[in-house]
Amino acid sequence: MPNDNVKYLITSAETDLLQEIMNIAFGRAASDLAEFIDIFVILSVPQIKLLQAYDLPAYINNEIMDYDQDRVSVVEQSFWGKFKGNAFLVFPSGTGKRMISLFDGRDEYFESDPSHELEKETFLEIGNILIGACIGKLAELLGDVTTYSPPRVLVEKSLHGLYENLLDPDSMAIILRTVFELNEKNISGYMFVLTKQESFAWLKQALHKFLEQYD
Repeated sequence: MPNDNVKYLITSAETDLLQEIMNIAFGRAASDLAEFIDIFVILSVPQIKLLQAYDLPAYINNEIMDYDQDRVSVVEQSFWGKFKGNAFLVFPSGTGKRMISLFDGRDEYFESDPSHELEKETFLEIGNILIGACIGKLAELLGDVTTYSPPRVLVEKSLHGLYENLLDPDSMAIILRTVFELNEKNISGYMFVLTKQESFAWLKQALHKFLEQYD
């Protein structure tokens, strides 16, 4: 936890349970993607962090410090329900062409056009699968129904400005992070799921209801 005065928002026990549920949800997302592209997907154990909204850019930038942050590819999608927030997939520079080969079957792909339209379409497919399956499974486990905004895809862009207007800077946020790898294509990336403070009260109740099933 970032500091003592925010512990009441979500306890250590609730954090551990949410991590277990996210592990199930991320596993479902990896399974759906592997089935779609016939490639095994490796996911790290999800990490959960409670932080103030104005610390979000620095946190994500620090997590992806091995990337050139002025040239990344990002899929961002908002989701709504009792559980609401934003999901991000962040990929390093140059991933788009290798992504295209997942769908086209070639080991290499021709030089893409400057507009990156084909790469955007490919990232859109990956984002729809990973984000949709992950958030959908999480909502199902917690007894919620989620709707989504159309995803936003940025190819070979800077992260600067991506987080603007997502949150009240004085609010708290829970961020869930995992790393996924597609070893056969040497592709890796990060998934971040951000939920807003207005969802905290419902989330705590939903976690306790989830536990009651096993009491």
